[in-house]
Amino acid sequence: MAAFIAEFIGTFALVFIGAGSIINGQAGLLGVALAHGLTIAAFGSAFGAISGGHFNPAVTLAMLTIGKIDPVKAAGYIVSQVAGAIIGALVLKIAFPADLVEAAKLGTPLLAANATIGGAIIVEAITTFALVSVIMGTAVDGRAPKLGALFIGLTVTLDILCIGTLTGAAMNPARSIGPALVSGNLENFWVYWIGPIIGGIAGAVLYQGVMAHREVAPPTSREA
Repeated sequence: MAAFIAEFIGTFALVFIGAGSIINGQAGLLGVALAHGLTIAAFGSAFGAISGGHFNPAVTLAMLTIGKIDPVKAAGYIVSQVAGAIIGALVLKIAFPADLVEAAKLGTPLLAANATIGGAIIVEAITTFALVSVIMGTAVDGRAPKLGALFIGLTVTLDILCIGTLTGAAMNPARSIGPALVSGNLENFWVYWIGPIIGGIAGAVLYQGVMAHREVAPPTSREA
């Protein structure tokens, strides 16, 4: 239960802070990227030891695919994440000025007018691949440094700076579906499930299959 609560709180915070930074209209792309990235870094550090700090169904499904979580627990994680995202969006809708909420469509990730469906799926998949690769290398791998949440948050920041103006850079089905359901902006919502899930699973499988068992080179005389 503690793990499910941690996943709920972490995803709630991601939506409340991340989407809230969009709604207030003052943050700009860099501010929005930092709001999401720093939230992941902070709450990943807080709850990483309890739940692993997934806060993302694509990450949970990636961990399920490589056997890092069992199916029942994975289902509980995803329910907790989606519930946290929906409640986070509801609180934003209640607490923030209605005109700002309407103008920002509650911070729902949406495709740019000149974006294509195929292109959106590709960039969401690539950025989620990058995110899960960093998660594997900094948090899941037993040889990882103990600053995993910081680098995961920085990866979220970098990904948003790269594709934020194109798709909103969800990289996270829960981050998308919570505001989308509450605001009613469900257009192309499935893009934010397909792309991140494909990219997340690919990142986890590649790391687990190719990199997790690599030999670590001994230090050279200069490094010793």
